[in-house]
Amino acid sequence: MPLHFRRSSPRSTVTVDAPARLHLGFLDPSASLGRAFGSLGLVIDGAETQLEARVADTDSIEGALSDSDRARAADYLVRLHAAYGPTRIKLDVLRTPRAHSGLGSGTQLALAIGTAYVRLAGKAASTAELAVLLGRGGRSGIGMLGFDSGGLLLDCGASRHTATRGAPPLIARQSFPDAWRVLLVSDTSREGLSGDAERRGLAALEPFPQALAAHLCHLALMRILPGAADGEFDTFARGITDMQQTIGEYFAPVQGGVFASADVEAALCAVAAQRLAGIGQTSWGPTGFAFLPSERDAHEALAVARAAAAGKPHIECTIVSSRNRGAVIRLAGAHETRIDAA
Repeated sequence: MPLHFRRSSPRSTVTVDAPARLHLGFLDPSASLGRAFGSLGLVIDGAETQLEARVADTDSIEGALSDSDRARAADYLVRLHAAYGPTRIKLDVLRTPRAHSGLGSGTQLALAIGTAYVRLAGKAASTAELAVLLGRGGRSGIGMLGFDSGGLLLDCGASRHTATRGAPPLIARQSFPDAWRVLLVSDTSREGLSGDAERRGLAALEPFPQALAAHLCHLALMRILPGAADGEFDTFARGITDMQQTIGEYFAPVQGGVFASADVEAALCAVAAQRLAGIGQTSWGPTGFAFLPSERDAHEALAVARAAAAGKPHIECTIVSSRNRGAVIRLAGAHETRIDAA
């Protein structure tokens, strides 16, 4: 359910815990079936963006941010001032994933800042409104939708016949099985495409074949979502791997292969050679993933991936779980209130 932040009394302190997401694939990048892109994604625990904001005499931005993310945060504040008034705030970013690693950190940072700001200013805004204002969610709605609800999500992309503004509509949300785990394998020496490089890369690709778009839609609606709904891991994992191979081959001319990082690919293929696992790459990488049916399977796969990446210190392997709830916002003023976006 989308969050609509009601007008309220200004608060002195707001903390936001915004979850990361895996982008599991586009359905139709060229709108060959009538809608551009369409996205499947999963919200995860273990790579959150966490920040604290409070009213201050002047704007300030502190904490765990790169120079580029700090500049983005400053731009977000300029836009928020223009839209909702000149409330000055002190931002302290406590945690955020590495930028351009495929976990949606840019969208989560924007929405966390926007959410904290409107709360501190006592204004009303929905997550979708904040996403539009801050320039997020134009191609894929998974980050914005995941901020609201968590879970396994499917958005329908944008119609080529209408000029709508804002994130694509959510058409399916499925709670993800609690027992299943995700092995993340990331190449810390690389960054995924973003900004102008991403736009140039997409423009250089040939039109996506209609038959492949139909195949991906079938996988999403008849294999992946039902597999998660029924707890049928084999069906889900095979559907994910098929989707990722199909879309990865399409993007290979731009990113250098089905995976952006050959070392990530080698580690995940080592896992898949020993057990059934749904493998692929989130967004442009360089983070890849393997879905496993249990905690035990995940730890066994982790050992295999680390062995395959031995001698490669730039490869990081971790286990995370799904998250079937969205962002958590805590308000501190006269009394403390917790709001869970689920």
